Amino acid sequence: MPVDADDWDERYAATELVWSAEPNQFVAAELGGLTPGRALDLAAGEGRNAIWLARHGWQVTAADFSQVALDKGRRLAGDTPVRWVRADATTWSEPSAYDLVLLAYLQLPAEQRRAAVRAAYDSLASGGTLFLVAHDSTNLTEGTGGPQDPAVLMTAEDVLADLGDLPYELVRAERVARLVGDWHGEEAARTSVDGACACVWLCGCGVCAAGGGAWATPSIRAPSCQCVSSQPIAATPSRKQNRASNA
Repeated sequence: MPVDADDWDERYAATELVWSAEPNQFVAAELGGLTPGRALDLAAGEGRNAIWLARHGWQVTAADFSQVALDKGRRLAGDTPVRWVRADATTWSEPSAYDLVLLAYLQLPAEQRRAAVRAAYDSLASGGTLFLVAHDSTNLTEGTGGPQDPAVLMTAEDVLADLGDLPYELVRAERVARLVGDWHGEEAARTSVDGACACVWLCGCGVCAAGGGAWATPSIRAPSCQCVSSQPIAATPSRKQNRASNA
């Protein structure tokens, strides 16, 4: 898969839409109940999730290192207000600025992934939510589609390890199945295995770690940790706690 901005520019320029114009199913299902505030879609691509959030009342920043993707997203958004920013997810820096940070299918090698997850965490305001969804490591053998390089796949444990000793409450972390097809009815639906790292709370803000299982909607009362050691990542609603508090 493309590994730098120029490669992604070429991929986005080669077709009308690389991804669907509709939001990711897990994003819509799990974030639809949150109270709108300031949201960051990090590695937003053509902006389908950012646009959906904006149309549901969020003040949204969509960041991606592909200018072609951002230009397509701006056209797709039409009159929907979204702030479009060309930036690398691994070096993003707007500390404590957002109530929600979304990382959807950002598939990177471990070191770069860790930088992006940390950047997302640092972007959360107190009480914010981090939601992360990605292709699980088991998708290679149990699913279909997605990256074929195991180095850019992950598990929930990998993402939680990226957070290290940062303070948070884990809401959910698990593997989920997603039906995929050609969207034209010409091909039978197949199953892709995604992972979900649910909610992390830092004094009210969400990251990839607060109690429960995959695709859990963040809540004020964090459930007990139910992260299963063998389960991968898909979506992660989380809340960021005050750095002075214990996870």
